[in-house]
Amino acid sequence: MKSLITGASSGIGRDMAYYLASQGHDLILVARRKERLEEIQKNVKVNVKIIAMDLCIEDNVFALYEKVKKENVDIVINNAGFGLFGMFSKTNLKRELEMIDLNIKAYHILTKLFVSDFMKKNHGYILNVCSSAGFLAGPRLNTYYATKNYVTKLTMALYEELKHQKSNVHISALCPGPVKTEFNEVAQGIFKINEMLSEKVAKIGIDKMFQKKLIIVPGWRVKLGLFFNRFIPWKLSLKITYFIQKRKFPND
Repeated sequence: MKSLITGASSGIGRDMAYYLASQGHDLILVARRKERLEEIQKNVKVNVKIIAMDLCIEDNVFALYEKVKKENVDIVINNAGFGLFGMFSKTNLKRELEMIDLNIKAYHILTKLFVSDFMKKNHGYILNVCSSAGFLAGPRLNTYYATKNYVTKLTMALYEELKHQKSNVHISALCPGPVKTEFNEVAQGIFKINEMLSEKVAKIGIDKMFQKKLIIVPGWRVKLGLFFNRFIPWKLSLKITYFIQKRKFPND
């Protein structure tokens, strides 16, 4: 099998690449940092194609599809993305629009194009790396939460459509809580709660994808938190989330 992974240069994407390679999957790895991708290529024993590309740029997303559409891809993992901590009135608009382009538009385009291809051959997997944030509203990390809501709900709706079409194409949403990656550095914040190792999240995500699970939530604490959030008022949920995010800015 052959897997396409975006955001493959670090964190969950990198660890998914290593895990899939250990299972004999050939890889197409996409990220901005070519040297990081080359490091993975050197360390695995499968065929690896590297594409250094910034998927914040819409034309690049379509160009990526054109590069790989004849590669007989079996699995698409949409993983590229970033966050931005801060009050909505103060965060940088240009950076937020880049986030929307990457976290939403790139996912949407690649999901749309590859679902169409997969349905023609009646085979394929799509794994959208979302977040537990996809089930919440996130004061102080507002745009990121909103983007993850979009992708989570899109994935859920498409899952149901595929089911009713009796398709052998499957789509999953990986929705972890805090993960030990470069997310904090890029988003300019500090987590004050325990983070899961990205290697563990990557393995759970891949394994559950092959089990055709729709929503994949690694870690019992996150599962429990999302479960109880269903039963509390929205305003209380917002207040709790606000203070969780505020802890990331001890001097703010």
